[in-house]
Amino acid sequence: MITFDYQNALDFIGGEEAVARMEPQVKAASDMLHKKNGPGNDFLGWLDLPTNYDKDEFKRITKAASKIRRDSDVLIVIGIGGSYLGARAVIELLGHSFASAATKKVRKSPLILFCGNSISATYLADMMDIIEGKDISLNIISKSGTTTEPAIAFRILRAYMENKYGKKGAKERIYATTDKAKGALKGLADKEGYESFVVPDDVGGRFSVLTAVGLLPIAVAGIDIKELMKGARDASKAYKKLPLSENPCYQYAAVRNCLLRSGYSTEVMVNYEPSFHFMTEWWKQLYGESEGKDRRGIFPAGVDNTTDLHSMGQFIQDGARIMYETVVQIDQPRRTFLIPNDKTNLDGLNFLSGMDMNEVNAKAMQGTILAHVDGKVPNLLIHMPDQTAYSLGELIYFFEKACGISGYLLAVNPFNQPGVEAYKKNMFALLGKPGYEDQKAALEARLKK
Repeated sequence: MITFDYQNALDFIGGEEAVARMEPQVKAASDMLHKKNGPGNDFLGWLDLPTNYDKDEFKRITKAASKIRRDSDVLIVIGIGGSYLGARAVIELLGHSFASAATKKVRKSPLILFCGNSISATYLADMMDIIEGKDISLNIISKSGTTTEPAIAFRILRAYMENKYGKKGAKERIYATTDKAKGALKGLADKEGYESFVVPDDVGGRFSVLTAVGLLPIAVAGIDIKELMKGARDASKAYKKLPLSENPCYQYAAVRNCLLRSGYSTEVMVNYEPSFHFMTEWWKQLYGESEGKDRRGIFPAGVDNTTDLHSMGQFIQDGARIMYETVVQIDQPRRTFLIPNDKTNLDGLNFLSGMDMNEVNAKAMQGTILAHVDGKVPNLLIHMPDQTAYSLGELIYFFEKACGISGYLLAVNPFNQPGVEAYKKNMFALLGKPGYEDQKAALEARLKK
């Protein structure tokens, strides 16, 4: 199971007594979550999802993934935010580090590409170069079908598919993950006959990785989604219990709020495996969108070590004391590599000969934690047992459950995101969308100042 160690934070928050004092607040947050009577209670479908997911749809996901693996060189996943981050995080952490350059034989799956998460012409044009001459399937993921970034990408790629395969052939290669009953994409999918999967009404995008939103691309990548769900299911059972001293998930929520109350307003997620990078991106969205409201919240940031020790390391060691670190250690990484002996020993590293690089990486992590604690940076440590679908399912649920508890401890609604709409209104006005004429004039005047 996932374990959590906060010993290197105790001196910064007033000791174990400070954590113990959080017990009544954590219990109240847990009760609100499980009784579903707190803010945002209409978006708690993720809470019991590992047990109560749609088993028939799960079978259809598995079947569709098998078809895509047989008939496609590339699967293009179109989505933004929670519609792609979770899937990409899982695929990158459990897949080959150089999947884009590897052959299908080495990769053991179609190449998974992601678009519709920006409005970059260069990115999309470069992707079109890559897919030329290859057999393609599309998975368009959007609750409404009108979100700007994925809608533009889908407009372009749908035309490409219909030109390449004809409307009938394209229909067999386009998969829509959308609302079960309404919306522009649902209407188009029904009209064109695309196979469709459901974005549940009661699961917000950032919590949706264990729904069809994430599971279809993950299954196409050859990852065992049954094991992923099993890990999440076991975690959902383990992380219900109190007292606080027996629940590492609740401890994480409590300690991070103790640190915030002690003046540490930024949490830096730290990993020592490059493949964890997009898990950090997923975590940043999960906590940033959930907690950043009402002028409250802990700012989520991330570094990839040891790489970033040579860039951000100086600031973390000696900069402003506004941050704490949450380190995720994978105890048994996916692969090993032994360091060879060199007769000349020009680099002076023969003392490492025969040692597994994972051991060196672990010592680098331990040394860094000690140095940062000495530099007055609190450190939390999460142990992920191994780099498997089961353990990742556990970790995903660990972070989701802790996020819900932590949001309630902050006294915010962790399941909405009202601030996300502000930029869209300005963008639509500046682009001249009908109905935004007055706003356009006002915004253009501001830009001229």
